Amino acid sequence: MTDRALAVVRAGMLTTVQDRGRPGHAHLGVPRSGALDAPAAALVNRLVGNPPAAAVLETTLNGCAVRPRSTVIVAVAGAPCRVAVDGRPAAWGAPVRVSAGAVVDVGPALSGVRSYLAVSGGVDVEPVLGSRSTDLLSGLGPPPLTDGTVLALGHAHGPHARVDVAPQPGPPAELVLRVTTGPRDDWFTPEALRAFTSRAYRVSAASNRIGLRTEGPALQWARTAELPSEGMVLGAVQVPPNGRPVVFLADHPTTGGYPVIGVVRTADLAAAAQAPPGTPVRFVAVRRR
Repeated sequence: MTDRALAVVRAGMLTTVQDRGRPGHAHLGVPRSGALDAPAAALVNRLVGNPPAAAVLETTLNGCAVRPRSTVIVAVAGAPCRVAVDGRPAAWGAPVRVSAGAVVDVGPALSGVRSYLAVSGGVDVEPVLGSRSTDLLSGLGPPPLTDGTVLALGHAHGPHARVDVAPQPGPPAELVLRVTTGPRDDWFTPEALRAFTSRAYRVSAASNRIGLRTEGPALQWARTAELPSEGMVLGAVQVPPNGRPVVFLADHPTTGGYPVIGVVRTADLAAAAQAPPGTPVRFVAVRRR
């Protein structure tokens, strides 16, 4: 390996390599995967001069620390957090020059859940089906990072951005998810359909990259028959037998045996990725476009 590499000093709770994922392979049983907060991942790539498809690191709650083996430009965005280089405070949401051997520390999220770290040249692990993303459900892509992992870096593509701080939306105090009902809304009682879009839910601590689980009123099925497994799309809201809606995120399964009461608009899923446990959730019904 050349000096274009990144050593993981502190992997944190869950840090993975992510890019724009591998859409188009559901017929092979392969989920989409990719960065949960796609706008934040795209932003850090722009800040360091990478192309949009470059792979970045996605942290969960308590950040990570890495040591580049060559001088690089890094940027951190997504969940707000403290950033330090060799113990000295560094900018969040802006490009930062880091000398070879210095330690970049991405601190715990001050709000939100997931921060993104881009390095000039991008993380250059071997692609699988056209993507370098870690898929926790199917096991494709590199495994979650551990202390001591060394990742190859690509070569820098262009100049980094010239900004002091890039604007970006903050994590949601209340998660409002626009949802189009169907395709199995006829599996629910009228009372359940009203409750789905009128009652308050909360983000469950059991949420992960596979799905945003919720706590709140249970939605009753109107049928007792078995539903054959059928394809799931990003943002599908499946209701398991406990009646609590689950919003499928990037590592969701490709088939499921429980009814889907609606589908959340893709534009709302980045906020879902940054909603910590306990965040209030409202599902707002919108017409199919």
